[in-house]
Amino acid sequence: MNDNRQIKPDWLTAEEPEMGDITLIGWFIVLLRGVPMATVVFGGLAILLMLRMIERPIFGQDRPVTPFLTQLVCRISLAIMGIGFQLRGTPMRHKGAIVANHGAWLDIFVLNASQRIYFVSKSEVASWPGIGWLARATGTVFIKRDPKEARIQKAVFEERLMHNHRLLFFPEGTSTDSLRVLPFKTTLFAAFFDPKIKHDMYIQPVSVNYYAPKGTDPRFYGWWGDMEFGTHLLYTLARLRQGRVEVVYHAPHKVDDYSSRKELAAALEADVRKGHAFDGTF
Repeated sequence: MNDNRQIKPDWLTAEEPEMGDITLIGWFIVLLRGVPMATVVFGGLAILLMLRMIERPIFGQDRPVTPFLTQLVCRISLAIMGIGFQLRGTPMRHKGAIVANHGAWLDIFVLNASQRIYFVSKSEVASWPGIGWLARATGTVFIKRDPKEARIQKAVFEERLMHNHRLLFFPEGTSTDSLRVLPFKTTLFAAFFDPKIKHDMYIQPVSVNYYAPKGTDPRFYGWWGDMEFGTHLLYTLARLRQGRVEVVYHAPHKVDDYSSRKELAAALEADVRKGHAFDGTF
């Protein structure tokens, strides 16, 4: 982009975007969007839980119905928030997983709206009010960042993949200011090299690009460091004119074509960077 400003290299400790106070009109917009959005999200959750009472005894770990509801709820939520949504490329139909850059809490809605998936998330998320309930209900895989748990987590991954669950995880390991792609961590890729599943597995890289509302800090949608979710949600909802998000699906990579998890992770990271609009400068 033709702007000469530079993002500070110490972006993680840089000052957060200045959003100012929410005006009276802003609070009205929060209510105008927040009430229907909460109704859609938690109403959808109630319906999903009822459907699971039927789905689980019949299909067990498989979920042939409820992911469609999750996708619909997320698409409606983005429309209520007024955030433009554009999908480029084609989600793969192969068995395997999705990897993407992680720029915001909005990724949950954006990536679920793009494709029927199951997130892989850190275990702490399970205890978060609201988000934790939604994550558990929609089949999120929770993992602990502890080397002692690696074997157990690998087994969980393999089981879900054997059930043809399309897992989505963020190899960066943390969310960012949405303007950059961090180096990919390789630990979670080990599960895909198990001989039982390796020959059938594909991984598709996805680039998520957030375009801030006109006249705001380019990091407007980014969520990082010690930012509070509730505060960021309110400021996002209060913005009358929203920006947009673009999701770019790249060609999937067959695991068999790579000799190690590091080689595979490097190739996937390269594609995600290639499709990212900013990557640290703007």
